[in-house]
Amino acid sequence: MKWYADRPIRLTRQVVADLLAVGWVALWIWVATTVHDWVLELRAPGDGLVSAGGSIRDVFTNAASKARGLPLVGADLSGALGNGTKAGETLTNAGNAQISVVQDSAFWLATALVVVPVLFLLITWLPVRLRYARRAAGVAKLRDKPDLLALRALTSLTPRQLARFDGDPAVAWRTGDIDVITELARRELAALGVRA
Repeated sequence: MKWYADRPIRLTRQVVADLLAVGWVALWIWVATTVHDWVLELRAPGDGLVSAGGSIRDVFTNAASKARGLPLVGADLSGALGNGTKAGETLTNAGNAQISVVQDSAFWLATALVVVPVLFLLITWLPVRLRYARRAAGVAKLRDKPDLLALRALTSLTPRQLARFDGDPAVAWRTGDIDVITELARRELAALGVRA
């Protein structure tokens, strides 16, 4: 695989495109982490519920344990205060559930904000780069075979480009016209930015 052209103009375009691709990924990673942090700020009410539920649970647990020591009504009062302990646990569980939902939402939103743009990049930019790398590597292997390069040029150049030749370039190639073969080979190499 030949990832970059030899010619400066095409090489510059390729490097700029690759840097833009890296910048695109970095931008979306930054956006995703920023959004992740913003969404995590929504867990504050859940943290408050956990804290309040823990406090209520502790207060009722202490009150229930002290009430057990009272004569006659201690067991009944302790049982009634035990319901307050359960209420505190319910608040704590609700807060933990809210925190879990916020954390999961933050994670999946951040993941989507990275995956979708990166997939878009891989679908659009990567095939172009791979196609160039394969074609350029194939052409670079043929540098010392101008007849084959000229044949490739005959099939890849546009009709307008072929019409610029004096006469028929296909006939000139078949008859072994060195000047036309050299020019066709040069154009094929130049089309991919490969140095002759």
